[in-house]
Amino acid sequence: MRAIWSGAIGFGLVNIPIKLYSASEESTLDLDMLDSKDFSNIKFKRVNEKTGKEVAYENIVKGYKMDDKYIVLEKEDFEAVAPEKSKILSVKQFVKHDEIDPAYFETPYFLEPQKNGEEAYKLLLKSLVKTKMAGIGTFILREKEILCLVRPYEDKILMVNRMRFPEELRKYDDLNIPAGKNPKEEELKMAESLIKQLATDFTPEKFKDTYHDDLMKIINQKAKGATVKISEEEPKESAPSDLMAQLKASLEAGKKQAG
Repeated sequence: MRAIWSGAIGFGLVNIPIKLYSASEESTLDLDMLDSKDFSNIKFKRVNEKTGKEVAYENIVKGYKMDDKYIVLEKEDFEAVAPEKSKILSVKQFVKHDEIDPAYFETPYFLEPQKNGEEAYKLLLKSLVKTKMAGIGTFILREKEILCLVRPYEDKILMVNRMRFPEELRKYDDLNIPAGKNPKEEELKMAESLIKQLATDFTPEKFKDTYHDDLMKIINQKAKGATVKISEEEPKESAPSDLMAQLKASLEAGKKQAG
């Protein structure tokens, strides 16, 4: 793996030199965009809107438009914003991991200790495992400030979970959230029973992205000249009058599977 950031974790007066690696990857098929007329590849170019000519990557700069005029920013300008955040992942507080709403979580990254940082790295890892805590901090990655969670992963390695800032979560006030009467007590008990029946420990290995495999089957069929049949399945809506019957049927089905 190739490191995408290097610096140090700072908590208190302790600095641990580390490297940051992506801990996730896409599982989608690599599909190309083609012209439907002759199946030629579609290429995207960086073009000057005035001249229509392609611009070399090394000649591209970034700017902010202010009063119909662009203020161009150089590499040094980005580094001058908060130089300490460019090299230090500063842990500001420690919290219980389950206190954080999952809506805040984004991309995971692995942390690897650099030379002379192994002992301090292991100390932080073991301390977080023992206290069942996680660190909240910030750093700069690709010209953007990142809010993140530093936590143990499988008790063997430190992981950073990129997080959303509160202002990045949208409000839901304009959505049609039901505000009618509460469900009947019998319905509620039945739904609770169904939830308890399906309750189990989380085992990620049981889940697999099957869409990739299903799409590959269709590609192989088309490659052999076969016609792909589409079977449309519309989701069935649960009418209020059917809720009890559906809950009962769900519970019975679960009992049969368990038996």
